[in-house]
Order: sequence, then C-alpha cells, then structure tokens
Amino acid sequence: MATTDHLHRRGALSRFAAIAALAAAIATVPTSSIHRMPISPELDADELELMGYAGHVPDSKRPKLTATFPRESYAPGQTARLAISDRARNVSIQVFRAGGEATPTLANDVLLGAPVTAPRTIGSVDSRRIVTVAIGDWPSGMYFVELKAGQRTGYAPFVLRPRRLGEHRVAIVLPTQTWQAYNFRDDDGDGRPNSWYAGGSTARLGRPFLNRGVPPHFKYYDAPFLRWTLQTGHDADYLSDADLNNIRGGARLRKAYELVIFEGHHEYVTTHEYDVVAGFRNLGGNLMFLSANNFFWQIVKHGTLMERTRKWRDLGRPEAALIGVQYFGNDAGEHRKRWIVRPGARSPKWLLDGTDLTVGAQFSSGGIEADEIVSDSPKNVTLIAQLPNLFGNGHNADMTYYESRAGAKVYAAGAFTVAGSVWEPHVRPLMENLWTHLSKD
Repeated sequence: MATTDHLHRRGALSRFAAIAALAAAIATVPTSSIHRMPISPELDADELELMGYAGHVPDSKRPKLTATFPRESYAPGQTARLAISDRARNVSIQVFRAGGEATPTLANDVLLGAPVTAPRTIGSVDSRRIVTVAIGDWPSGMYFVELKAGQRTGYAPFVLRPRRLGEHRVAIVLPTQTWQAYNFRDDDGDGRPNSWYAGGSTARLGRPFLNRGVPPHFKYYDAPFLRWTLQTGHDADYLSDADLNNIRGGARLRKAYELVIFEGHHEYVTTHEYDVVAGFRNLGGNLMFLSANNFFWQIVKHGTLMERTRKWRDLGRPEAALIGVQYFGNDAGEHRKRWIVRPGARSPKWLLDGTDLTVGAQFSSGGIEADEIVSDSPKNVTLIAQLPNLFGNGHNADMTYYESRAGAKVYAAGAFTVAGSVWEPHVRPLMENLWTHLSKD
C-alpha cells in the first residue's frame, strides 16, 4: 500500500490549495510552471504567505460527465435531485458508499466505494437534466452517485446524515464548505476559477467539482480515514457543515455526542459553527482535529453563496483557544518530516498503549501546513509529538492534547495528516486509543 509520505512526494507541489487540485496534472507539470500560474491581485502579502498560489488549475483530462447535488447532505428516505450539466447518451447511475472499498484510492479523479444500489439506466441527458435519486435506509456516511456513459465517468458526492442526531455517540464532520472554497471550477466562463483564491471574497456551494466530481484533496485527507472507520467497525454519525450549522447550539450537540471528529481540512466555518463547537467543548464534549489549519477563517453564508470575511484570531477568537494549536504557515508542500514523540505523550498514559512508541521515537510523516502552540493555547496543553523546525523558520508543528475544566478531551494533529496516515503501523493504534478514550464519558 502506498504510504501518505509517498503520495505527498508525488503530489504535493504547491500549498494545500493546489496540492490535491493539481494532482491530476502533477506528473506532467513541473514545479516551476506551477509557481508561474497567475496570482490573484486581491490577496495581500500575508494571505499569499498563508494561502499560497491558486491560479488556473487543470482539470482531469479523462472523459467525464458533470453532475452535482445542490445540497451538502440528505436524510434516509429523502429524494435527492441530481443536476446533470453534460450531454450524453445511454447514461447509467449507481450509488456507492465511500469508505467501503477494499483498496486505497490512487487517482485524484476517482471515487471508490461499496455499491448500495444496482446500476440504473436513465437514457440520454442534456445540460439541464434533473434526475431524482431515492435515498435508502442506509447508514450515515459519505455517498456518491457514479455516472457512466461509455468511457465517460462522473461522480456526485453527498453526505447522508443520521435520521436523528445521536444515533451513535461519535460524529464525523466532513469539510463540505472548505471543499467548495478549493473548488477551482470556472462556473461563469470568464476564465477565472470561482473561488476567493482566484480573486474576490466569495465561493458557491452546490457546484460540481473538477476532476470528474471528486472533492479537492479527497484521496489524501479523507478517503483513508473513511475506509478505516468502516473496515474497523468504528460506527459514527456523519455530518456536513450544513448539518452543523443547523444544530441549535452546543448543548444540543453535547446531548447527542461524546466525540466530534474533524477529519479533514476545516479551514472555513461560520460563526454559528464556531459557537456550537465551542459550546460543545465547554460542556465537556470531546474533539479531534486530524489535520491542520482548522477554524482559520470566518465565513458568512448568503443562501448558497459563501463570503470569506476575517480570520478568527483577528475577531478576538483565536483558534488555538479551542483547538490547542494555531496555524502558522506552509512551505508549498516541499518538506515533510517524521513526528518525534515528546515527553508529554506519557500523559495521558493510555495514548501510546500498543503503539510501540517511546519518547524520542519517530513515526509516520507530516507537513504541508502546520500548527503550533501559542500564548492563546490552553495553559495545560500537552505537547505529544513534534515536527521540529519543519519549514526551516524555527517553528515546530505541534501535535497536542488537553483536557478542559469541564472534562473535555481535545486532540489536534498539528500538521497534515493523521487522518490520511491512519493505516500506517504506529498511527493506527494511536487512532484506536484516541477513539476509545474520547468516545466515552
């Protein structure tokens, strides 16, 4: 099986905005040409340092069918409307559950999963065809429709939320808003991607993704973890950002769950999301952040339009106070290091059980983007492991853990990505320990 480190040596050439979005073309595009891509004049120097270069991102060159669901999530028993924006004959559709596949995902323009329906022929489609899809009584998770017409393939993903919150005591939140922020699709045909990374301050939800419909960065940061949860029997409720936005408050989330996991890159959140998650933590709810650069920007939603406003730390709500660490930068994906276990990993005592890790041991690898302990971090935050001087600027990427006065347990990976490395020998038992101890009272 290809390791996450190997995948990133091949695919991570430019800041997270371009890492996975460019992966389909990385084999043929040299680093120098990527850095010559157009840069949005609307980004100031600080944003360029923190966000990197977006530019015009190549799409998959394989034959495709373009379709999307307008909503981020659906409930069992609902009927979803699949909007197809291509012309094709003899089209069939089939629904799959992501994570049910037996092998790792190796291409950026492929979604793998276990089928939950048989193929269904829908005949010819045009650019305005709407097809209804009956959502079955399936377990909560991430699902997608696969469209086929000869050699042409497309995918339309959606989150299947639970019928009611709290069917399981663990919730996994998928980064549906951040996926769309990194969607470099040119919706209006003006030659510029409709994302704030290419100018302006808005991005739209409900759009088809590039790369035949696969969400940005999915194979690196989401697919391995979804496959691990299903194949190891770690049952959970799955939520989209929209679902989190619809929860009344932290008390409701706390009543439903012991643990909420942010498995991917959750950079963009609304004020309500931030309030709900902080309230959940303040009431003793446990949190896991398995990548880096989470809760960095505030967004405001105007219907399906997302507006990026200000960084949470500039609004007086530094993400470190919630997560334990704070984003400090990236190096265009050029360097990765192995995590080094620090003495803090001895407490809690259960964390390293079965991992064969001791203080000073090295394991897995991380990088791309990084977080560190800062003055706004909880005073009792513990340094578990570290990527020392990751980018050569004296800053360390910090893997951390802390417990609040209310009894909340909060873990943060501090770099990309524990979720993507979950199948590796030392990471898998570490994840088992975290899941076991954070998912119970």
